[in-house]
Amino acid sequence: MHPANFDYHRASSIDEAESLWKENSDASFLAGGHSLIPAMKLRLSDPGTLVDISGIDDLKGISRDGDTIRIGALTTHREVGSSDVVKDGCSALSEAAGMIGDPQVRNRGTIGGNVAHADPASDYPGILMALGATIVTSSRSIVVDDFFTGLFETALNDGEVITEIQVPAIGTSSGAAYTKFFNPSSRYAVVGVGALVSKSNGSCSSCRIGVTGAADHAFRASVAEETLQGSDLGEDAVAASAAKVADGQEMLSDLSASANYRTHLCGVMAKRAIVEAASRA
Repeated sequence: MHPANFDYHRASSIDEAESLWKENSDASFLAGGHSLIPAMKLRLSDPGTLVDISGIDDLKGISRDGDTIRIGALTTHREVGSSDVVKDGCSALSEAAGMIGDPQVRNRGTIGGNVAHADPASDYPGILMALGATIVTSSRSIVVDDFFTGLFETALNDGEVITEIQVPAIGTSSGAAYTKFFNPSSRYAVVGVGALVSKSNGSCSSCRIGVTGAADHAFRASVAEETLQGSDLGEDAVAASAAKVADGQEMLSDLSASANYRTHLCGVMAKRAIVEAASRA
């Protein structure tokens, strides 16, 4: 299929991108294009104007500032997955990036575009939730827990540009992991779970569990976190926590999986992620 007709503008700076958006009330920002363009071809998205931000160098690159890993919004999935900075500071994020789609998608898709699109089956939301990331825009910072608000919906204001993703580096007493059950044709997560586990004297001192693919947007599994915290991280404790990952959430039901099956997968994927995260702490 072909998208509807649209006007095209290529921005050379963040200020120019925001100015172009203000001049075109029906505009959408274009980064890597691997989320927006397919939606346009299916007529699920119909912007009258595309503001291409892919050439803005200020939105690219990966660096470490103390205990914070800073990832430019236009950094591709391949770059996130292959970055030594990410591997050294947060290997789970690198691993999650390597699970996205296929090589073509990983070479063109960007972390900022992926997060802004907020597809409920995307991988990044689950692991970023677990890691306690911050979404930085041209005007403010948004903690990831408050960012994903609904089906393809975020806390971004109209015309707001994501500039970078900030991820805390993982300390020596903590470990993180991401696991998913994927759709074999699209590689999207039917259910994906990210876990961050911190230990103290052999017990779980704190944890964060982020889930993607299961509901209409990524979420923190707060009941499961509370169940795991303070435990000995033994088999029974992990199983008890994993069994509560879907508590309080309305599961999606579609051609990929029923709501009941997604509830089951939440437990299975969470158990694997917690065990792996704990082993790395």
